[in-house]
Amino acid sequence: MSNSSILFRPAQPADAAAIKDIVRAAYAKWVPLIGREPLPMRADYDKAVAEHPFDVAVEDGRVVGMIETMLEDDHLWIENVCVAPQAQGRGIGRLLLERAEQKARGAGRFELRLLTNGAFEANVSLYKKHGYVIDREEPFMNGITVYMSKKLA
Repeated sequence: MSNSSILFRPAQPADAAAIKDIVRAAYAKWVPLIGREPLPMRADYDKAVAEHPFDVAVEDGRVVGMIETMLEDDHLWIENVCVAPQAQGRGIGRLLLERAEQKARGAGRFELRLLTNGAFEANVSLYKKHGYVIDREEPFMNGITVYMSKKLA
Protein backbone atom coordinates (compact mmCIF):
# COMPACT_ATOMS: atom_id res chain seq x y z
CA MET A 1 0.00 0.00 0.00
CA SER A 2 1.31 3.46 -0.79
CA ASN A 3 0.97 6.64 1.22
CA SER A 4 -0.48 8.61 -1.69
CA SER A 5 -3.92 8.48 -0.07
CA ILE A 6 -2.63 9.96 3.21
CA LEU A 7 -3.34 13.64 3.83
CA PHE A 8 -1.84 15.68 6.65
CA ARG A 9 -3.45 18.62 8.40
CA PRO A 10 -3.45 20.39 11.75
CA ALA A 11 -5.75 18.72 14.27
CA GLN A 12 -9.04 20.35 15.17
CA PRO A 13 -10.85 20.05 18.52
CA ALA A 14 -13.24 17.56 16.87
CA ASP A 15 -10.25 15.22 16.27
CA ALA A 16 -9.57 14.71 19.99
CA ALA A 17 -11.69 11.56 20.30
CA ALA A 18 -10.06 9.94 17.27
CA ILE A 19 -6.60 10.89 18.58
CA LYS A 20 -7.40 9.32 21.96
CA ASP A 21 -8.62 6.12 20.24
CA ILE A 22 -5.44 5.88 18.13
CA VAL A 23 -3.18 6.48 21.12
CA ARG A 24 -4.98 3.83 23.18
CA ALA A 25 -4.82 1.31 20.32
CA ALA A 26 -1.18 2.04 19.42
CA TYR A 27 0.09 1.89 23.01
CA ALA A 28 -2.01 -1.10 24.14
CA LYS A 29 0.70 -3.54 23.05
CA TRP A 30 3.06 -2.07 25.66
CA VAL A 31 0.75 -2.61 28.66
CA PRO A 32 1.78 -6.27 29.24
CA LEU A 33 5.45 -5.34 28.82
CA ILE A 34 5.53 -2.60 31.46
CA GLY A 35 2.59 -3.73 33.61
CA ARG A 36 0.63 -0.48 33.36
CA GLU A 37 -0.83 1.90 30.80
CA PRO A 38 1.87 4.13 29.29
CA LEU A 39 1.29 7.76 30.25
CA PRO A 40 0.03 8.81 26.77
CA MET A 41 -2.91 6.43 27.25
CA ARG A 42 -3.98 8.48 30.29
CA ALA A 43 -3.76 11.95 28.71
CA ASP A 44 -6.74 14.27 28.30
CA TYR A 45 -6.73 14.78 24.53
CA ASP A 46 -9.54 17.36 24.53
CA LYS A 47 -7.24 19.52 26.67
CA ALA A 48 -4.06 18.59 24.78
CA VAL A 49 -5.52 19.39 21.34
CA ALA A 50 -6.67 22.77 22.69
CA GLU A 51 -3.23 23.55 24.16
CA HIS A 52 -0.63 22.03 21.80
CA PRO A 53 -0.14 21.74 18.06
CA PHE A 54 -1.08 18.32 16.68
CA ASP A 55 -0.80 17.22 13.08
CA VAL A 56 -2.93 14.31 11.97
CA ALA A 57 -2.55 11.82 9.14
CA VAL A 58 -5.92 11.20 7.48
CA GLU A 59 -6.84 8.38 5.12
CA ASP A 60 -10.31 8.00 3.62
CA GLY A 61 -11.62 10.62 6.03
CA ARG A 62 -10.29 8.78 9.12
CA VAL A 63 -7.45 9.90 11.36
CA VAL A 64 -4.81 7.13 11.22
CA GLY A 65 -1.86 8.86 12.90
CA MET A 66 -0.82 11.91 14.84
CA ILE A 67 2.11 13.88 16.15
CA GLU A 68 1.95 16.33 19.06
CA THR A 69 4.71 18.94 19.20
CA MET A 70 5.67 21.93 21.33
CA LEU A 71 7.96 24.74 20.26
CA GLU A 72 10.61 25.39 22.90
CA ASP A 73 13.24 28.15 22.99
CA ASP A 74 15.98 26.06 21.36
CA HIS A 75 14.24 22.95 19.97
CA LEU A 76 10.98 21.36 18.92
CA TRP A 77 9.68 18.89 21.50
CA ILE A 78 7.82 15.84 20.22
CA GLU A 79 5.37 14.96 22.96
CA ASN A 80 3.80 12.03 21.17
CA VAL A 81 3.74 10.38 17.78
CA CYS A 82 1.75 7.28 16.92
CA VAL A 83 -0.02 5.49 14.12
CA ALA A 84 -3.13 3.32 14.34
CA PRO A 85 -2.12 -0.36 14.44
CA GLN A 86 -3.91 -1.18 11.16
CA ALA A 87 -1.98 1.62 9.40
CA GLN A 88 1.47 0.83 10.82
CA GLY A 89 4.38 -0.34 8.67
CA ARG A 90 3.56 1.99 5.76
CA GLY A 91 5.85 4.91 6.59
CA ILE A 92 3.20 7.15 8.15
CA GLY A 93 5.24 7.56 11.33
CA ARG A 94 8.27 8.59 9.27
CA LEU A 95 6.16 11.16 7.41
CA LEU A 96 4.87 12.55 10.72
CA LEU A 97 8.46 12.85 12.00
CA GLU A 98 9.39 14.64 8.76
CA ARG A 99 6.53 17.08 9.36
CA ALA A 100 8.01 17.82 12.78
CA GLU A 101 11.39 18.50 11.15
CA GLN A 102 9.76 20.91 8.68
CA LYS A 103 7.96 22.64 11.54
CA ALA A 104 11.21 22.95 13.51
CA ARG A 105 13.13 24.41 10.56
CA GLY A 106 10.26 26.79 9.80
CA ALA A 107 10.47 28.10 13.36
CA GLY A 108 14.27 28.42 13.27
CA ARG A 109 14.86 25.41 15.53
CA PHE A 110 17.50 22.94 14.43
CA GLU A 111 17.01 20.24 17.02
CA LEU A 112 14.14 17.89 17.86
CA ARG A 113 13.83 16.15 21.21
CA LEU A 114 11.60 13.39 22.56
CA LEU A 115 11.49 10.68 25.15
CA THR A 116 10.35 7.09 25.14
CA ASN A 117 10.24 4.15 27.50
CA GLY A 118 13.43 2.10 27.37
CA ALA A 119 11.31 -1.07 27.33
CA PHE A 120 9.89 0.03 23.96
CA GLU A 121 12.95 -1.23 22.06
CA ALA A 122 11.17 -1.01 18.70
CA ASN A 123 10.56 2.71 19.27
CA VAL A 124 14.17 3.38 20.31
CA SER A 125 15.35 1.51 17.18
CA LEU A 126 12.91 3.42 14.96
CA TYR A 127 14.10 6.79 16.25
CA LYS A 128 17.76 5.78 15.85
CA LYS A 129 17.02 4.70 12.27
CA HIS A 130 15.68 8.21 11.63
CA GLY A 131 18.78 9.96 13.00
CA TYR A 132 17.96 10.38 16.68
CA VAL A 133 20.61 9.71 19.31
CA ILE A 134 20.24 8.81 22.97
CA ASP A 135 21.14 11.77 25.17
CA ARG A 136 20.49 10.21 28.57
CA GLU A 137 18.50 7.57 30.40
CA GLU A 138 16.75 8.03 33.75
CA PRO A 139 14.81 5.71 36.07
CA PHE A 140 11.03 6.28 35.94
CA MET A 141 8.13 4.23 37.39
CA ASN A 142 10.13 0.97 37.66
CA GLY A 143 11.55 1.45 34.17
CA ILE A 144 13.89 3.67 32.20
CA THR A 145 13.04 6.84 30.31
CA VAL A 146 15.20 7.31 27.22
CA TYR A 147 15.73 10.93 26.14
CA MET A 148 16.64 11.30 22.48
CA SER A 149 17.40 14.16 20.10
CA LYS A 150 18.13 14.85 16.47
CA LYS A 151 20.13 17.77 15.12
CA LEU A 152 18.97 19.18 11.80
CA ALA A 153 21.46 20.34 9.17
